[in-house]
Amino acid sequence: MSRPATSATSTAATPAQLWTRARGAALVIALVLIGGIVLATVRSTDSHGALDPRSADPKGSRAVAELLKSRGVSVTLAATLDEATSATGSDSTLLVTTPDLLTDTQQSALSGAIRNSGGRTVLVGAGRSSLPVLAPAVTSATSIPVENRAPACTLTAAARAGSAELGGERYVTDPAGPADTCYPADGLPTLVRLPGPGATDTVLIGSPDILHNDRLDQQGNASLALQLLGSRPHLVWYLPSLTDASATADTPDDDTTGNFLALIPSGWLWGALQLAIAALLAAIWRARRLGPLVTERLPVAVRASEATEGRARLYRKAHARDRAASVLRGATRTRIAPLLGVPAQDAHSSDRLLPALSARLPETTADPGSLLFGPAPADDAALIRLADQLDALEREVRTS
Repeated sequence: MSRPATSATSTAATPAQLWTRARGAALVIALVLIGGIVLATVRSTDSHGALDPRSADPKGSRAVAELLKSRGVSVTLAATLDEATSATGSDSTLLVTTPDLLTDTQQSALSGAIRNSGGRTVLVGAGRSSLPVLAPAVTSATSIPVENRAPACTLTAAARAGSAELGGERYVTDPAGPADTCYPADGLPTLVRLPGPGATDTVLIGSPDILHNDRLDQQGNASLALQLLGSRPHLVWYLPSLTDASATADTPDDDTTGNFLALIPSGWLWGALQLAIAALLAAIWRARRLGPLVTERLPVAVRASEATEGRARLYRKAHARDRAASVLRGATRTRIAPLLGVPAQDAHSSDRLLPALSARLPETTADPGSLLFGPAPADDAALIRLADQLDALEREVRTS
């Protein structure tokens, strides 16, 4: 008898269900991207980074640059070490915003340019990484917060400016040396002027706050910044960057991984680490057990016999005699295998089960191989006979 085709029911989610599940997350991601694009577009003309003379941000320095220009001081922005050193001279002031960002090779080249320039050099926030090369006569002490401090020195620029907001790096100098030490914090200065040969000098500023747009109008910040940066008619504003070709001079050419990582700002690396930790904590949170499982009362209790009868009716309606016979034989093999001393994993192996059954029931009239591993019944009557024979075989095993 031929079997009618049966339709398969798929449990895979439909596209509509997938969209329903993911649309919330997609909406959040879209809003974040749109907000970032809009914010970047709005601020792209004014935002260039901290201490950038083009930036109108609170931490930018456009205000002090414009004040210097109004006083006749020309301001040249240098993005590379070559641009900065080639523009310096006896009539110029070289401002280095982040000297600790310079590599050893860059610091050596800059030190030579400072000695030969004949002008002034201003180092902002120079610390242990750059002082041994750029200002060997000075060492760095522990840093302190930025506060309003009195000059407490005879340096003309500091005396005229009066109190200013300084802090950050503190410096240790030779007490018998010619250095001017100003704005002390706990006995150590946060501003130092080191005189050089002729009119050359180097000024160390512990923190960049007096150059920020949002701090320029506080105390004597503007006066001190204009005097330190405007003593010469030309100002070279050097913004060190990892994209400078000279920054990779100390790195071997074959170290491509090191070159790539060196170009990544430290903030991005810390951000990636924080995201990884957050993802790990979220995974732990989602996977944790909230206590013992709680059983739920079913609205209707279905007896096992009813479930068995219901499945049998479904098999009969679909003419699935082969499936019904397979279930009956598999259940019988599973139940009699332990009785015959056959491991559960070998219960459905004819090579292991049939010899054990023949040894247990040598006088049986039934054919164990046909009963337990035979073909599918040809009709419903054969299926019923198979069920009765399997029951008889199991009873015989149990009673033997």
